[in-house]
Amino acid sequence: MVFCSILLSNRRRSFFFFFFLISFSATMENPTENDSNPKFLALNCIDLSSSDVNRSVSLLKQACLDTGFFYAVNHGITEEFMDEVFAQSKRLFSLPLSDKMKLLRNEKHRGYTPILDELLDPDNQIRVGDYKEGYYIGIEEKNPGDDSDGERPFYGPNIWPAEDLLPGWRKIMEKFHTQALEVARAIARLIALALDLENDFFDKAETLGEPIAILRLLHYEGQVSEPAKGIFGAGAHTDYGLITLLATDENLGLQICKDKDAKPQIWQYVAPLKGTFVVNLGDMLERWSNCIFKSTLHRVLVNGQDRYSIAYFVEPNHDCLVECLPTCKSDKNPPKFPPIRCRTYLSQRYKETHVDLSTYKK
Repeated sequence: MVFCSILLSNRRRSFFFFFFLISFSATMENPTENDSNPKFLALNCIDLSSSDVNRSVSLLKQACLDTGFFYAVNHGITEEFMDEVFAQSKRLFSLPLSDKMKLLRNEKHRGYTPILDELLDPDNQIRVGDYKEGYYIGIEEKNPGDDSDGERPFYGPNIWPAEDLLPGWRKIMEKFHTQALEVARAIARLIALALDLENDFFDKAETLGEPIAILRLLHYEGQVSEPAKGIFGAGAHTDYGLITLLATDENLGLQICKDKDAKPQIWQYVAPLKGTFVVNLGDMLERWSNCIFKSTLHRVLVNGQDRYSIAYFVEPNHDCLVECLPTCKSDKNPPKFPPIRCRTYLSQRYKETHVDLSTYKK
């Protein structure tokens, strides 16, 4: 059963406060696709159209301290356009594998990633990687420069399907990329306030003024996840960057483990909610906040149905130095991590989790 608390002043106004609560009785160590009574997690909803900034910041801060996940509603991207993006994603993944492999990701992390390309949880995914295929799209550089030394590993031209193969596809994806970045910036302003910073802290050129922002289309094929055998749609992991926006279809899959050190780990589902983004914090924000805000372990289980999702990963500029924020440290709580460049951290994480491209040339 789903319980929603919504305060509305009139039909024109959107949600003032929306708290999404789903409650079931069962809690299991490793829920699988066969669980008839899975456990769902209650998440705060942040209304990005609300004029009550203090309320929004309070709800967001509560979520960041607790689960590291929340819903974003009234974000400005219409449901009709979101439906079109999903439809275009399905068009891409419906292509023959031979056509998709011609779009294989490059060293700049742009393009197609086949099933099993990514291995997120090597401790539990002993035999195989993730049962998902994906497609990376970054910000298209207006004036691409020479990067022969590899110092800008996440900048460069995208790989696009030919227009005669997927007419209009590029235009739709570029439009969504632009709109999603504005949603991310709006959320980042609330996060800055929640960390007692100026609201434009993340708007600077070295952070989200010139960010690494990567759209990733995802398709989980009709594989049945079996956690006990190490078979997952996506293995347990935390995201690498600042925040992630996630739109999903109506199929369950995303699970959160609030306490990764718990024995046994408790996994809870996040309900798909049409028209919203599920937002989660990444490792860089956890480092920035000195672990005050959480980058939470999550994974995807699939039940034999095709599942589609759209992830938008938001990272700061590649030259950004991620170091403990002044509002998050004290004599009693010194910085827990050394400073690190964004490009260095991201490159390490991508190398750890993706198949070496030379594998596909054999």
